[in-house]
Amino acid sequence: MKRGREKFSKFKPLISVVSWFISLFPRKIRLRYFIHLRNRTGLIGIGLRYATLKTIAKSVGENVSIQPGVYLFHIENIEIGNNVSIHPMCYIDGDGGIKIGNDVSIAHSTTILSSNHIYDSYMVPIKDQGMEKRFTQICNNIWIGAKVTILGGVVINEGVVVAAGAIITKDCDSNSVYAGVPAKKIRELI
Repeated sequence: MKRGREKFSKFKPLISVVSWFISLFPRKIRLRYFIHLRNRTGLIGIGLRYATLKTIAKSVGENVSIQPGVYLFHIENIEIGNNVSIHPMCYIDGDGGIKIGNDVSIAHSTTILSSNHIYDSYMVPIKDQGMEKRFTQICNNIWIGAKVTILGGVVINEGVVVAAGAIITKDCDSNSVYAGVPAKKIRELI
């Protein structure tokens, strides 16, 4: 049985042409079109989202699958490597910059942030203290389980598995499994 990436490769020339055509439109229109495609199902939806994303993100590699119902914000600050799948109901906000490496699988309902509220003074309402941008990096060969939250400024190093429901508040060591709230290393991978 063929994996998704083998099926995807035969459409690569068509996707390149569609991406080129979409790139002819102003960025604002391409962004609106991407939002319009958010809930489009099937291979056509995945292909059109991918072709459009290539024209508005900072960079997008080969074989990237953005499933229906994924919310991407500040797309111009997001970098995505090769062989990446982002499943339904994910929320990714690239305000402070997000880099997703190669061979990354992000399960449904995951939140990835790259900014945080500033809360320095109890005298000023938090909503009026502004935001702090914090670059977030997800390295190569990562599996992020369902309903994970990754806070801004975190680096998830290579070969990490993040268990479902975990909240990542600090950098993760390579080749390890993280779980819990807040997430802690529960074992190393051999």
